[in-house]
Amino acid sequence: MNINEIRNDFPLLRENAAKKPLIYFDNACQSLRPQSVINAIVEYYEKYPVCASRSNHKLGEIVTQKIGEARKIVTDFIGAKRKEEIIFTRNTTEGINLVAHSLRLKNGDIVLTTDKEHNSNLIPWQILAKEKGIVHKIVPSKEDNTFDLEKFKEMMNGQVKLVSMACTSNLDGTTLPAKEVIQIAHGYGAKVLLDAAQTMPHRKMNVAELDVDFVAFSGHKILGPSGTGVLYGKYNILEGMAPFLTGGETVKNSTYAAHELLPPPEKFEAGLQNYAGIIGMAEAIKYIENVGFELIAKQEYEINKFITEEIEKMPAFKIIGPKDPSLRGSIVSFYCEKMDSHRISLILDETNSIMIRSGQHCVHSWFNARGIKNSARVSLSFYNTMDEAKVFIGALNKINKLL
Repeated sequence: MNINEIRNDFPLLRENAAKKPLIYFDNACQSLRPQSVINAIVEYYEKYPVCASRSNHKLGEIVTQKIGEARKIVTDFIGAKRKEEIIFTRNTTEGINLVAHSLRLKNGDIVLTTDKEHNSNLIPWQILAKEKGIVHKIVPSKEDNTFDLEKFKEMMNGQVKLVSMACTSNLDGTTLPAKEVIQIAHGYGAKVLLDAAQTMPHRKMNVAELDVDFVAFSGHKILGPSGTGVLYGKYNILEGMAPFLTGGETVKNSTYAAHELLPPPEKFEAGLQNYAGIIGMAEAIKYIENVGFELIAKQEYEINKFITEEIEKMPAFKIIGPKDPSLRGSIVSFYCEKMDSHRISLILDETNSIMIRSGQHCVHSWFNARGIKNSARVSLSFYNTMDEAKVFIGALNKINKLL
């Protein structure tokens, strides 16, 4: 597949191709969706818009089969050992909260995170520290904002029960040495939860090879529908965990006095699910696998490299994270002390229909600790092009001249 063929699969890109095109550089927030994903969602609502499992009729059987196929697609995509290790959620946030509230952490247990966590992987631990007395400790990054493995080793001990970290940062695109982190944590008997929301769209992850205990990610960042996500967990751990939410579809039987829970994953999937979304997310995974991570990595790196080199020619703008674009994945996050990032974002949108992110990117803690007000974030996907990057740099150069 070439990039033009790929872009033709995305209605938003296809429909704007003949006009002054919009440039979508906000992929770390939410990706665009290809036509095949949209078609899969529409097909559900048009042809079998009913419940799985509960409905003992032909349409219900079709949905049950489709959800089963989707679970298998996710299982294979991340290299899980069995489909029962895949729990469908609404997003990464729900997956992290499920672990936080179901792992039965107690007073004195230590949870380690990094200093660049999205609020989704910060606030749950702050709440548990107040409510249950767990101890939340933060591993500081190196000066270039990369992970400090030696500092992590120093902070590990037998009281650490969970290491919960963003595998790839949504702030600057840097990625953990996940294999080493997991091996070190397991050496002390701690479990590891990876927030893979920013990893899954850009690189292959095999959970069995990593030997990771939990992985959470979102459908809306991997070309899938909003309101979809996955929590992977090792089956033997899931068996011993209490459900975060309870109710319909989570129990085998109940009386007025007691109930019997279903095994994983059902006991964690309470209530009627987002069937259309799950089916659409599976279609999105198929699309990504068809494109291939080799093409994805190559396209994103080349554009990141070009943007990085051009921004470095403008001293007023400071890039967050390491200078080497290969260490920042698909993200170029930068700020300017002379102009607010929200203003930069608005000018780019109004003058050239360039859509980037501005603000603190749900990593308020990092910005507040460093006295940096906010940043402008360019986040790429494989359907972005070098031509788009050149338009962006041209527009940024015009802003630079105003400073």
